[in-house]
Amino acid sequence: MIRVLVVRDEGYFGVPVRALIEAEPDMHYVATLPLDGGLVERAVQLWPTVVVFDTEYMVSQLLPFAADLHVAIPSCAMLVLSDPAKRGMLPPRRRAAGLNFLVKGASEALLADSVRRLAGGERVVSPMLQAASLNADRALSTRELEVLGLAAEGDSVKDIASRLYLSGGTVRNYLSAIISKTGARNRLDAIRIARKDGWLH
Repeated sequence: MIRVLVVRDEGYFGVPVRALIEAEPDMHYVATLPLDGGLVERAVQLWPTVVVFDTEYMVSQLLPFAADLHVAIPSCAMLVLSDPAKRGMLPPRRRAAGLNFLVKGASEALLADSVRRLAGGERVVSPMLQAASLNADRALSTRELEVLGLAAEGDSVKDIASRLYLSGGTVRNYLSAIISKTGARNRLDAIRIARKDGWLH
């Protein structure tokens, strides 16, 4: 039996994934959890096979949760339901903490097939989302988004290096690359541009 956990942000009302999952005889819906600081601790108690992120959050905001889930439940696959029309919801250019991507609003059959493939150890990335990601202007890598997200929270280079297990020099290199890609004047300007373009809140 494939154990499916749904993660949603408060106030978002899309097609309920729960209803689609419960209709499948080989899947067991375990719970819907909010995307907050207690997510990983509660998820570990439920031990899901697949976690479905059905949220309006950007990928850069999901990365820390995905990384923590990947460490806490290494066998768990994660599927992000993504809207290609919205900035910041496209797959990063390189795989991030086991995240997989399906277009939001996909049919019941496609969602169920994707969950089964993930449970079987496959990777799922919608071709439409992959193409949109590759064509995105000024696309930042997964690691660059992580670094910029922490910088936007006010973390110093030393703090970012510690949290991401990098050297200070590597963090500075990432910040330089981000500034170059965004055409910013400095780190603060890069954060402003990334927020304007929808990559960060």
